[in-house]
Amino acid sequence: MAKPHPRQVEIEGARGPVSPARSEAILARIEGGDGASGMLEKHLAYEQAVNADSPLVLGNKLTLLKNGPATYQAMFAAIRAAKDHINLETYIFDAGEAGEQFSSLLLERQAAGVQVNIIRDSVGSLFTPKAFFDRLQEGGINILEFNPVNPLAGNKKGWRINNRDHRRQLVIDGRIAFTGGVNISNTYSSAPSNRRARRNRNPKPDPTAGWRDTHIQIEGPVVAEFQKMFMDTWDRQKGEPLTAKNYFPGLQAQGNEIVRAIGSTPADAQSQIYLTLMSAISHAESTVHLTIAYFAPDPQLRKALIDAAGRGVDVQLVLPSYTDSSPIFHLGRSYYTQLLRGGVKIHELSGALLHAKTACIDGVWSTIGSTNLDWRSFLHNDEINAVILGRGFAGQMEAMFADDLTQSEAITLDRWRRRSLMLRFKERMARIGAYWL
Repeated sequence: MAKPHPRQVEIEGARGPVSPARSEAILARIEGGDGASGMLEKHLAYEQAVNADSPLVLGNKLTLLKNGPATYQAMFAAIRAAKDHINLETYIFDAGEAGEQFSSLLLERQAAGVQVNIIRDSVGSLFTPKAFFDRLQEGGINILEFNPVNPLAGNKKGWRINNRDHRRQLVIDGRIAFTGGVNISNTYSSAPSNRRARRNRNPKPDPTAGWRDTHIQIEGPVVAEFQKMFMDTWDRQKGEPLTAKNYFPGLQAQGNEIVRAIGSTPADAQSQIYLTLMSAISHAESTVHLTIAYFAPDPQLRKALIDAAGRGVDVQLVLPSYTDSSPIFHLGRSYYTQLLRGGVKIHELSGALLHAKTACIDGVWSTIGSTNLDWRSFLHNDEINAVILGRGFAGQMEAMFADDLTQSEAITLDRWRRRSLMLRFKERMARIGAYWL
């Protein structure tokens, strides 16, 4: 395949499309003089080709947030500083201590004249008391229940109980966006201890262990793309007209990062998040490093990983050693033999319940979001991811991946072949319901 030319890449800045000449200069500056500029150019070109409807946006500042405490701290600071509006979309909004912290802050800002709008998934917040959300609404906050479990309360034509809003995003004043895997729940109030635990052969969640997750804070022009997705979901779910606010302020460059905001819904002909990940893996030349909480790859994704390993790419996966979802855990493990035989390296994280959904490829292409590698994410859920192109941020992602490896245990083919008959039985049973997991 011919090497893509940088002039094929269209980049948007704060004031619209960037000229081809400036695009070349931008790429040269981002890459530096290490002689490896072709890798970024290639991934930028393929990224644009596979997802032309969503712009590659320059001028963003990124903050990598590892685990719940760091994420909550950054979110709370942004919420306290909000002056115009707060748009929150989340799968889980529990009523525990973390939920109370969020609700108190949101009510405080609402009382100060900052309009708060919340989209919460019906199933994700199924066990949250109605009184918890009633209190928010009584305080003036707009709350939209995504695809209510009660079919008589549906927000759109048709009732699809399996279609869930798995997105997590927070947009402050149209200027700051957060996205990733972190929900609003007490499970995120503590971070993993970073002490390797003995391998858990009985995969049950440890309530005393912190959850390992990843989020990202984004400032800059691409925030408008996240805001558009929030507004689109509100409209598709037939929410009441939002209070007039400055939802799309003029945005200036805050940094040098190139970011693409990608959303997917079950109504899409194909998941754009799936397509962009498959493209990045299929064109990888040196590394494919994935950290995935719920891993049940379809045949195409398994082939892409094995093919990459076959052409000499270092393909490594960090997966959970225990889980809060036993069926999907055993389904993912049922593919270990095929992947290990194909040269894919598998590690299981110890001492924490893994919930992150991240990838870093060739040291230039990164993604953080809500999307797992399973049928549910690609076929049944509304999902959201940020894709970042550049070596600087990818270096932070690789450092985080390396740290997770130190807390993980390698799974070898020889060892995996010696697993118990009970584990094999659970894997086979999980295959039966793979499409619905």
